[in-house]
This record gives sequence, structure tokens and C-alpha cells, in this order.
Amino acid sequence: MKKVSVIILNWNGTKLLREYLPSVVRYSDQNIAEIIVADNGSTDESLQVLKTEFPEVRVMPFCQNHGFARAYNLAIALADTDYCILLNDDVRVTPGWIKPMLDYMEGHPNVGAVQPKILSDREKIMFEYAGAAGGFLDKNGYPFCRGRIFGSIEPDNGQYDKPTKVMWASGACLMVKRNTFFKAGSLDENFFAHMEEIDLCWRMRRLGYDIVCIPESKVYHYGGASLAMGNPQKTKLNFRNSLLMLYKNLPAEQRRSKLFVRHMLDSAAALNFLIHGKFKHFGAICKAHSEADKMIKTIYSFRNESHRKGYKLRFAQAPYHFREESFNILWKYYVRGKNCYADL
Repeated sequence: MKKVSVIILNWNGTKLLREYLPSVVRYSDQNIAEIIVADNGSTDESLQVLKTEFPEVRVMPFCQNHGFARAYNLAIALADTDYCILLNDDVRVTPGWIKPMLDYMEGHPNVGAVQPKILSDREKIMFEYAGAAGGFLDKNGYPFCRGRIFGSIEPDNGQYDKPTKVMWASGACLMVKRNTFFKAGSLDENFFAHMEEIDLCWRMRRLGYDIVCIPESKVYHYGGASLAMGNPQKTKLNFRNSLLMLYKNLPAEQRRSKLFVRHMLDSAAALNFLIHGKFKHFGAICKAHSEADKMIKTIYSFRNESHRKGYKLRFAQAPYHFREESFNILWKYYVRGKNCYADL
């Protein structure tokens, strides 16, 4: 029986399938891994291309676009392996990419999820925005990575080449233990897309599992193939889902004050967009907060249940957080000019 399911979501991605799927087929050890494409109701030639050009790939055809979170939940439920790798459709993998992650997870039962080192497929020597060498959250819930802080991206000079515990791993290439994935509650389908992997990793950590970056495994991510960085929809999802994640996972004694600060900081970001004439992004942040306020009612029972079970982890103060104290990444980056992880 194979140990790993490599699951790729596809929606009208014929071009991406032809560009990136061949490396997955070529460099995934067929003795330990099966390759699955979960199709989110494509209306282009995707299904035909998969049938004729990639007969060795298992296809899960869904009747509609379920979004990132729900589609992965469905696909992982249908998989029958102990481990699953959530892989974006614009990721180019390298020889032997699965084995280091699998070996580490099998040798460390307390690890719930891992990611490889993620480099840019556009500029091979640079880290990639979505995940780089593993991520953290600052005291206000803003994400940053080893290798990427906001828009500043580092070249890969081997500075992050040791397996390291992180706060969250990237959904661009995320390996999970299947039973731990479901124990932690799966991906939150309220999110639809963006930030859901950070929320999942946070919940795994609250259950006592570690999240680790395994740099011996390396992949190249194009990034923004499905939703470009400058798209207002991406802005809305990121701001909205960040608020939902904080509401769900913060201890009760911190939730009110942290969310108040985030509302103030997000308002400043919206004003900055307005001043620079980026009206769609200004509207996206306003809509993000409006939707978050409504959706919090939906997740209220989820948060209460989590806290009744005693999952209380001080925000941004896990035992392996890379600093003793929490800090404001906005202050460090924009005021003090700290744009490299090692300088924080």
C-alpha cells in the first residue's frame, strides 16, 4: 500500500497541468506515492487532458468549484494513505522531493505537518512569497516567513537549510498526517481560500503537534497563477480570513484587545489604499471587515468548543517561537527597516 497521496487542485488549468504536472509525475516515487488531481468543476479541456496525457494520475472530478478548503477536505477524505501532500497546481517539484518529508514525519510522531523549502519558479535563486522556508505570526497576527517579510524576498544562500520548527507551513506544498488533519478539524471551509493553512497549523499546534520546514526537500512555486497578488479579491480574502483566524484561535483574555488593534491597523491600510487611488483595494478591506463580522457568528460555536476542550496557547508565544518576546512586524519592517528574517 502506498503511504502518500499527492493531491493537486485544478480549476480550468489546462495550461498549468501541462506545465507543472510532468515534474510531479517524473519525480514522485511511484512506490510510495499516488498522484491525485481533484478537479473543481472545470469547463475547459482539463479532464480530457488528464485522461489522454496523464493516464497514471488518479482524477477526482467534482461537479463544481468548491474553493481551496472544501475541495481539499473532500479529496483528503477520499484518499486512503497515511499522509497527504497538498500541492498547488503551479509548483515544479525536484528529484526526491517526497522522501525527506516522509522520513522526517515517520521519525517524529509529534509532527503534524511539514513543508519543503519553497523557491520561486520565476527567479530560481529567490525564495517564493507564499511560504518560503516556513512562517510565523507577529503579535498582531500578521504573517511573515523565513526568507520573506511582506514584499522583501531573500535569495536562498543556504541560510535556512536545517529542519526548523515554525508556526505555520505553506499551503502551496503542505504535507500532513491524514489522521492529524482530521483530528485538528480539517481546513475551515468558511475561508474558501487564503490563510486556511495557517489556521489549520495553529489548531494542530494547540493540540500539541509541531510544524516543521524540511529544506532538504525543495520545490519551485510560480505563485499567483490562480489569483494574482494585486487582485482585490485576494486582498479581501486575506484581510477577512486573518480576522476569522484570530477570532477562532486567540484565548478569550486576548481576543478583544488583539482584534481591536487589528481593526485599527487594517483601517490604516485601507486609508493608505484610498490615498493612493487604489479604490478597489480600499473597498476590499471594508468588505473584508463587514463579511468577517457576519461570519464570526457562524464560527462562534466552533471557537467555544475549542476553548471548552482547553486548547489555550498564548498568542505568538509557542515554546519554539524564535524570540522570547512577541513583537510588531509592522514597526520592525516599516519603521526600523528590518526586512530580513535574521535581523528581526
